[in-house]
Amino acid sequence: MHNGKTNIIESIFLCSMGKSFRSKSDSDLIKFEKSSCKVNVDFEKKDRTGTISCKIDRQKTFLVNGVKQNKISDIIGKINCIIFTPDDMSIIKDGPDKRRKFIDMMISSLRPNYIQLLNDYRSVVEQRNNYLKQILNDNKPENMLEIWDEQLSELASKIYEYRLEYTDKIKEKIEKIHDMITNTGEETEIIKMKYISTGDTKEKYLENLHKARKIDIQRGFTSIGIHRDDIIFYINHKLAEKFGSQGQKRTLILSLKLSELQIVSEEIGDSPILLLDDFMSELDEKRRNILLEKIKDYQVIITCTDKIDFVDSKNKKIFLVEKR
Repeated sequence: MHNGKTNIIESIFLCSMGKSFRSKSDSDLIKFEKSSCKVNVDFEKKDRTGTISCKIDRQKTFLVNGVKQNKISDIIGKINCIIFTPDDMSIIKDGPDKRRKFIDMMISSLRPNYIQLLNDYRSVVEQRNNYLKQILNDNKPENMLEIWDEQLSELASKIYEYRLEYTDKIKEKIEKIHDMITNTGEETEIIKMKYISTGDTKEKYLENLHKARKIDIQRGFTSIGIHRDDIIFYINHKLAEKFGSQGQKRTLILSLKLSELQIVSEEIGDSPILLLDDFMSELDEKRRNILLEKIKDYQVIITCTDKIDFVDSKNKKIFLVEKR
């Protein structure tokens, strides 16, 4: 795996979500000049204990208490964790794909069947895109698109329902949390978020796919669908992405992640593990203190380059990671 302190956090996340939070390819997790890597994580919850093992060589294999798992989704929920990284700033600053990734990862950690829905949807989009190119280049019959349109609409409407449910849950939390962080006696910042989608029901998706068919054939790809959804954030009624200051964006991300923390805790009826990968460096002293206060009752694993002063220093362990 990558060298450095983040390895510890990456290993835990791998055994929680089945993939790395920073590498797209599993082969990137293997140390240079090595052919494989292996991770073992022992966990303890309110009602059970266990071990998750992951081995990556030519393929990726997971075992739970020594039993091989058939699908990655089979390990989801065994270890619940939430990760904070400096890259989380990209949720606000970058394109819609980062915001979709955030909400999809959150839902996947709580609803393992959601992962299969996403995989099925991506597969159908790829098949439809291939056929769109064949219509343009090989004069294939256009009416055959109905097969994929029907499947896409069915899957998209289900994914939409999940995303709507959890964006609504975030809305319920984030405004209160953000107000608590920013309420300093000065003018209070107003934060809003909105989920943008090209449809809600299966019938609406079908209608929109039919309307975009000519354009899709010309372009050779599916131009509408839940793979184009977005979550928009506003600060004082202005787009946070364009008009928010650096400090406002940091506060917004902190509010968003703390909302995620509350939702996951309520959903599982237990405390998830918090993984903070150099996240403290993104926060000033005030925001850092607010975060530490909010997470004091959780198990937290923090990587940082500078020593952090904790108010309650009884239950902490500090490890020094050196490259050798």
